[in-house]
Amino acid sequence: MSSDTHPSGRDDGPETAGASDSDRETKAERIRELLATEGEAVAANTRGFNEGRYESTGRLDDYEALKDEARAIKEDAIERLPELIDEVREAVEANGGTVYLADDAADANRYVREVAAERDADRAVKSKSMTSEEIEVNDALEADGVEVVETDLGEWVLQLADEEPSHIVAPAIHKSREGIAELFAERFDPDDPPETAEELTMFARERLGDLVEGADLGMTGANFVAADSGTMLLVTSEGNARKTVTATDTHVAVAGVEKLVPTVEEFSPFVELIGRSGTGQDVTSYISTLTPPVGSPVPDFEDDAEPLADGSADDREFHLVLIDNGRLAMRDDETLKETLYCIRCSACSNACGNFQSVGGHAFGGETYSGGIATGWEAGIEGLDTAAEFNDLCTGCSRCVPACPVGIDIPWINTAVRDRINRGEADASQLDWAFEELVPDEEPGGLDLGTRLVGNYATLAEWGHRTAPIANRLADAGPLRALAERVAGIARRRDLPEFARQSLVEWFEARGGPAVPADEATRQAVVYPDTATNYVDVERGKATVRALEALGVRVRVPDLPGSGRPPLSQGMIATAEAAAEDLYAGLAPHLDAGRDVVVIEPSDLATFRREYERFLPSDSYERLADASYDAMEYAFGLLENGADPAALRAPIEGTGPVASGKRIAYHPHCQARTVEVGEYATAVFERLGYDVRVSDTECCGMAGSFGYKTDYYELSMDVGEPLVEQFGDTDRTVVAAGTSCTEQLDALLDAAPTHPIEVVAPRE
Repeated sequence: MSSDTHPSGRDDGPETAGASDSDRETKAERIRELLATEGEAVAANTRGFNEGRYESTGRLDDYEALKDEARAIKEDAIERLPELIDEVREAVEANGGTVYLADDAADANRYVREVAAERDADRAVKSKSMTSEEIEVNDALEADGVEVVETDLGEWVLQLADEEPSHIVAPAIHKSREGIAELFAERFDPDDPPETAEELTMFARERLGDLVEGADLGMTGANFVAADSGTMLLVTSEGNARKTVTATDTHVAVAGVEKLVPTVEEFSPFVELIGRSGTGQDVTSYISTLTPPVGSPVPDFEDDAEPLADGSADDREFHLVLIDNGRLAMRDDETLKETLYCIRCSACSNACGNFQSVGGHAFGGETYSGGIATGWEAGIEGLDTAAEFNDLCTGCSRCVPACPVGIDIPWINTAVRDRINRGEADASQLDWAFEELVPDEEPGGLDLGTRLVGNYATLAEWGHRTAPIANRLADAGPLRALAERVAGIARRRDLPEFARQSLVEWFEARGGPAVPADEATRQAVVYPDTATNYVDVERGKATVRALEALGVRVRVPDLPGSGRPPLSQGMIATAEAAAEDLYAGLAPHLDAGRDVVVIEPSDLATFRREYERFLPSDSYERLADASYDAMEYAFGLLENGADPAALRAPIEGTGPVASGKRIAYHPHCQARTVEVGEYATAVFERLGYDVRVSDTECCGMAGSFGYKTDYYELSMDVGEPLVEQFGDTDRTVVAAGTSCTEQLDALLDAAPTHPIEVVAPRE
């Protein structure tokens, strides 16, 4: 594809500061189009792959150990990359092949074109390769009159349709069987048009077989390359890579330099992980290890008597084109370096709620798609390309446990978002003035919507102070219209209603701790996060009551926000300052041996994940070790002897919820990632509740994301599986996260309750 064409078909650039209504509507319209035309197929396939990943990896006893091993191999290989490049060059050349290190796409294409010209090639056949997509080698060869044929079924379908891949592993994932049948009928006009999946596959196989037989040049990518021998690992679903390599006498392999690992022995964990992670297959259909030039004879398809002539293997040529194209610079970039550990399995795409709805034609750049695409596109194409889709990553973090090499993809997206913000800021504006006027650490000229959301803690505090006036104004039609036009806040979303009395004020008014120190089993601080303190105060009160019923001496001190809102907007300096301020406020309580109980899951995830980047290691570990999800803490108390009778158990028909024992529970995405989402289920079941747990990765609201007018339809579509699972239930719907409760309220027209409110004693 050309550098000025985006795979989504968009020609709009990144949403810059002060984006207009028309910019947002253009983006929203494109998303609506993809939801309507590709959404159903993308959703069915990605969710199927994701479910398969859970099933397949669940059968591995040593899954986490394999991931750790794979991560360690990649870390070591990238650290030693210059050494491995020299080593593989020596090994391949000793075996009769050639290695070329290309600086960029143009350099790589020049070399491949020269090889094709020297071989007088009329046709090149290719197996699937994202790296060849990246350098646009097809266009380069076709400009020289070389016919290029993709032999991967999905890639061939897209080549016929003149479309770009929408998925790293399954390029035609957005195509339905009916659509492919129509395409074949239109392009080939067969007497007996194929319709079933089997018929379509056989039709393609016959066509491609004829094209392979007449090829002069074979091209592949490489999943991994062993530096000590030049041996390549090729993982395919159809075996087409083997045909591509052996059918012609010239094999050109293109691979990013990051594909190098020290030896063949290092292939082992990746063979176990790549298929399971990407498509849910225990083992991908074809695992090929080749040490080129391969030793098999070159076939002569026109010689029926002796198609495999002895000695013809000596005529084989092999060229390994190792491509830099920004990778060595990424290696020196502390943020982007981790991207080079990627093994292109697509697990991050399949686990992503937004990708499941729109696929890579919206959630992707020039070549790469899904969560990891921001790192690749920022490093290879630049920030402008990454900015076109970066904010489709909501930081829900469900890609983190899915990644087989443990890449912190949300952090890469956040850090790149920070760079985009700073690149878009207007340097002509006076930073000192902004330092006086706004409570953040960002430069002047930052997009107003970004700045508004990033300073939500301040907005909520002022909203509480001026309630109920602020609530009335927030619902006023003219102000909602202005907020949508200027800041992109969707009018179709209900805004939070600020409480007149904050949680901290309530706790002080009641006289502070209710459990005497000499009778307490534990001492804890209930962290008054922004949403709990100023909006959903009742869940904070319920937490205090529940912990006190279990014998805990509770305090609710006045503390600053965690920095989660600015972090979601890529305002890293502001988030880091918030982390430092909050730790300073909590340090005296940690010194006193008090636990920190957190009600909002996204804040707990921030303490346990992102604070590692913001605080000194001893401070981070101290806070992370002392912080607990509210239901996790309740579970721990029960496990250690607290009386379950102190909490509210269900009473059939007249219990604490309308349907008695029956609960429909949606765990928060980040709670799942930090492995605390299951504690609510455990407490419910211990008390006798009947719990149905959702299997949806993310509700689609994702903090501020669902409030954005250009993403409203996408947000609602991501939440649709929750409607399918809980829409007609008579169970009481329960969710821990603020975003989840807002989204479920909009989807189901029934306000969910926090788990702690179900089990806490009544006032």
